[in-house]
Amino acid sequence: MYITTGDTEAPSLVERARKLAETTGGTYVPRNKKSLPKLIERYGVNEILVVLQGKARLYRKNAPQLEFHPSMGFVRAKRVLRGEPDPMLEAGAVIEGDTIIDCTAGLGTDALVFSVAAGKQGKVIACESSLQLYTLLVEGMSYYQSNQPEVDEAFRRIELRHANHLDLLRSMPDRSCDTVYFDPMFREPMMDSSAIQPLRDYANSHALDIQSIMEAKRVARKRVVMKEKRGSAEFTRLGFEVLDRANAKTLYGVINVESGS
Repeated sequence: MYITTGDTEAPSLVERARKLAETTGGTYVPRNKKSLPKLIERYGVNEILVVLQGKARLYRKNAPQLEFHPSMGFVRAKRVLRGEPDPMLEAGAVIEGDTIIDCTAGLGTDALVFSVAAGKQGKVIACESSLQLYTLLVEGMSYYQSNQPEVDEAFRRIELRHANHLDLLRSMPDRSCDTVYFDPMFREPMMDSSAIQPLRDYANSHALDIQSIMEAKRVARKRVVMKEKRGSAEFTRLGFEVLDRANAKTLYGVINVESGS
């Protein structure tokens, strides 16, 4: 993974870019006033991560740029801080102090909400198999700043793992977390989902394997949760009970490990 800065190579940004490369096993390259397309061409890579003031972006030639931002996760996190309910947290029976494994981190939107709900005594492990997204998450979660200190602190508490979620789950002891969560990339894109198209370019598009669900059931103390489109056959195939919500385009499926169902 190649990492650079914006046009303005401020010392602080260069330091961040170098540190990110060291942390993720990437390669820092100086910008030297070159355009991003020229840098990609020079190094023969598909994409490059750009460290900016308060931002981080993934650039791929002839494709939309992907910038780290919590998006609706920020709105949801603020609602949780106000004591309002969140369907995902209800599906996972998440309470303060819980340990949650988010097996499909993406841009960290759901991991943020979990971290806010679990609080300082809880723990959120966010797993991302895509090296590009993982690198963007490491930078974004470390430096993103909002007008809500509690949200920023929740980001900093998330423990990121670059791994295939099945490998991660297999490495964990029995009943070592409270909730295991999956939000796989929809097999068929929703018609109004153009805003997440840049994410689809990097995310793992493979369907969940039944072995992943079996391992999740072994690791979880309370619940295994999966988010999918309404009407998805994945709920039945993988053994989830659907929690219906009126007019919702996406739903949560639950396997209640406590009761063995």
